[in-house]
Amino acid sequence: MTGNTPAQLRVRALRHAYGPTVILENVALRVLAGRTVALVGPSGCGKTTLLHLCAGLLEVQEGRITQPFAPTAVMFQQPRLLPWMAVLDNIALALKARGMDKRQRHAQARQMALALGLPELSLAQYPAELSGGMQSRVALARALVLAPKLLLMDEPFSALDVGLRYQLHQLLLEQQAASGMAVLLITHDLMEAVRLADDVLVMAPNPGRIVAHYQPAGAALARGDDLVYRCAAELQQHPLVRGAFELPGMGQAADCSLGQWQDVGNGRG
Repeated sequence: MTGNTPAQLRVRALRHAYGPTVILENVALRVLAGRTVALVGPSGCGKTTLLHLCAGLLEVQEGRITQPFAPTAVMFQQPRLLPWMAVLDNIALALKARGMDKRQRHAQARQMALALGLPELSLAQYPAELSGGMQSRVALARALVLAPKLLLMDEPFSALDVGLRYQLHQLLLEQQAASGMAVLLITHDLMEAVRLADDVLVMAPNPGRIVAHYQPAGAALARGDDLVYRCAAELQQHPLVRGAFELPGMGQAADCSLGQWQDVGNGRG
């Protein structure tokens, strides 16, 4: 990008199908440098397909994706650590692919691991020796050691207990504040979306499309638990959100909302 316009991942009029089944229809979004966009929606609404398209893992059929960020890192639902490699080598793997010498990549990997709360002794262990929470920390360290300009996350914390999830949320927010990276987060957890995101986009299924755009109050790193709970409740009560998740009752949009509701637009982005 040039001038004062920040770099942004931009999706416009995106349509994707598997055979005769349309998965995504007229999807548009923007993720600006330094901001987090959370995509929430029920299982099967096309969230992961959309992330894979943004990552370049699937070919765009219709519409357009502009992705100027480099490097880009991806975190999946499972840590996907290489079982035959020690933790330090798993974290440093992408740096090795860049041609960085062993001493330098191990130094950078160790620094990131310690910043994310991994004990020094764990760096010589293998993935099978780690708890699920520790494996998730390793996966996050592996992604962040690249100093990515864009981080794509596909429900990477969904299998963790609430305490571990909270710790990793805080670590992610701190790293983003320090680096200014853009983040696109896929989740089905409204609380997680509100805790981490500047913009929450709600998807409905059949076909997958964005039906609501909510901006929680305050900056993500400064949101206390009380504000997160209240914003998540406000989000869940909106009729479009309840309809997307097939929740009982019609819900009601608040007369005086904590966050801001934005126009979804018509797919042009």
